[in-house]
Amino acid sequence: MTAPRLAVVGAGVMGVGIASLALGHGVPVLLVETDASRLAGAPARVHQHLRLARLTGALPAEEAPARLATSASLAGAADAAAVVEAVTENGACKAEVLSEAAMIVAPGTPLISNTSSIPIDELADSVSCPESLLGTHFMNPPYLIPTVEVIRGKRTGELALAAALRLLSALKRTPVVVGDTPGFVTSRILHPMINDAVRVVESGTATAEEVDALLQGCLGHRTGPLRTADLIGLDNLLDSLRVLHERTGDEGCRPTALLVDKVEAGHLGRKTGRGFYEYGETLL
Repeated sequence: MTAPRLAVVGAGVMGVGIASLALGHGVPVLLVETDASRLAGAPARVHQHLRLARLTGALPAEEAPARLATSASLAGAADAAAVVEAVTENGACKAEVLSEAAMIVAPGTPLISNTSSIPIDELADSVSCPESLLGTHFMNPPYLIPTVEVIRGKRTGELALAAALRLLSALKRTPVVVGDTPGFVTSRILHPMINDAVRVVESGTATAEEVDALLQGCLGHRTGPLRTADLIGLDNLLDSLRVLHERTGDEGCRPTALLVDKVEAGHLGRKTGRGFYEYGETLL
């Protein structure tokens, strides 16, 4: 039997990563992107993700991936078993996509916002069926990190949550369901910590390499906070910190000037080839 199709909206780093994860586990994907150049390059980037995932053993090498379709419109998502919104970390943009998706898909279809910080109940006001809306926070790259933070909004219904958990099971992910608040669990802890690490570099106390070496060697952080920042995307980190600062008032979440400067210079981390470190290729 053909697996139900997943619609993923947004062909940025996370959208392509989530689509690749699904395809690699036999779930067909409709990848929707309004930017023509990004849409045109999406199949090649998906292929690259699948190749890397197989080389690392994160996806089965012997199984052919499911079918990928691409579109500039959500209209083809009417038969999707679920919609994952993975656009930029901006509440208004996410709300617009989710509102459109809610009008297209069948009643009861889970609407999933992949977000690192925006409360799901805020986004629920934009959809006609708030009981169908919930959140996920996939880590980058999705095929390498098996645990997914799942956010249950105040109005999320049991049926939508159960359907989303079945989807994650099909993707061989381990869900951890948490409550709804700015930043949830992972971003509320991690992003202010990264901001502090940037502040240390900004002050001249240590270099990015020294900060990461100490956090790795002394505290067991797998990659170090600043390599992690480059992997997240410095623009995404900045957006998340602004959401946290605006909604919690925590001054530790006020983005540092160095982080703002790097984003304004277009040095967004791994995806652009330069952030706190330099890389040999870009992922955009």
